[in-house]
Amino acid sequence: MTLPLPQIPLSQIRVWIFDLDNTLYPASCNLFAQVDRRIGEFIARHFGIPHDEARAMQKRFFREHGTTLRGLMVEHDVDPEPFLDYVHAIDVTPVEPSPRLDKALERLPGRKVIYTNGSVTHAGNVTARLGIARHFDTVFGIVEAGYVPKPDPRPYATLVERHGIDPKRACMVEDIARNLAPAHAMGMTTVWVRSEADWARPDLGASGGGVGTGGHIDHVADDLIAWLEAVPAA
Repeated sequence: MTLPLPQIPLSQIRVWIFDLDNTLYPASCNLFAQVDRRIGEFIARHFGIPHDEARAMQKRFFREHGTTLRGLMVEHDVDPEPFLDYVHAIDVTPVEPSPRLDKALERLPGRKVIYTNGSVTHAGNVTARLGIARHFDTVFGIVEAGYVPKPDPRPYATLVERHGIDPKRACMVEDIARNLAPAHAMGMTTVWVRSEADWARPDLGASGGGVGTGGHIDHVADDLIAWLEAVPAA
């Protein structure tokens, strides 16, 4: 069940900021499994090490630096461009075109932006497959963020400054709950697309109110499209 929309004037939202992976398409498409595998392959080839050793390095970088790429850059000065080209060369056909999402975005008032820890190219491939690329006037990817991943607050500030976004009139939609904390601190309305993955769930110990999933979450949506369809009516 999708929880009720919070008591805010939705008519005041002027910019909708969407995460990409496992947010604009269902996690069941499992695209990240392809990316995850290719990250391990890149590390194994780059360092000439066995796959299990590469896998351990990959996961340590993710835990300690927010993304594997950030760890590779900080600890080993790896060139990010070949990495991004390699890991995002995936098959996006598991993502089904979504005319319903296309229509929901069309009816949603305001600008639409994608903010992803992935690349602009990857976002373009996925949104083209979904049939929704036309709705987004900006894709703010990991390159545009200076290779600093969410939830570091610095790229959030860069995003709003560069694109003239008033955080108090913006809404951020994301499947990884911790990535909503900096947006909420800036004054954005936040929507968590519920995930069963442990690493994506809210910190239940977080202070504040919200909807019982941490004070930095204003809305919880089990079905993003249904939630978006409800916004104009609300």
